[in-house]
Amino acid sequence: MARQGNNPKRRVGALRFTPEERQQLAARLTYVGSGYHKRFPAVYGFGSSAGPRPAKSVCDGIRVIPKDEAEQLLRDGVLLGMVSEQLEQGFPTYVWSVDSTGEAYEAKTHPNDRGKYHGYRLEEDDPMRELVLKVWKQRCQLIGR
Repeated sequence: MARQGNNPKRRVGALRFTPEERQQLAARLTYVGSGYHKRFPAVYGFGSSAGPRPAKSVCDGIRVIPKDEAEQLLRDGVLLGMVSEQLEQGFPTYVWSVDSTGEAYEAKTHPNDRGKYHGYRLEEDDPMRELVLKVWKQRCQLIGR
């Protein structure tokens, strides 16, 4: 199921933070995960009954993503400025990242616990996927990664 591509909160913002501000922001974010985005929730320490919701993307649909890798993806997204334009209580609503195999991921902060994120793989039919891959490549070149 494709998500709406016209959600104004779900847009990659301009590269507006300095490298130091991005480092400070990356240090404040926490990856907590969600059993609703896991095909194998028990591997991540979630109860086996958590399981993915039918309409949710799963982060481990192609492979299991260890927690330390998920945390690094979150940090890498922030360090490249791959955050939503809109900030809520000083935290971006969304952070996007791309792993070493070229898979795009989206992390979203919890509405009642800003700064704590869960993430999921962007499916091929999601309009954000191609945009994230394109902007990621541009920012890697711009920043020299």
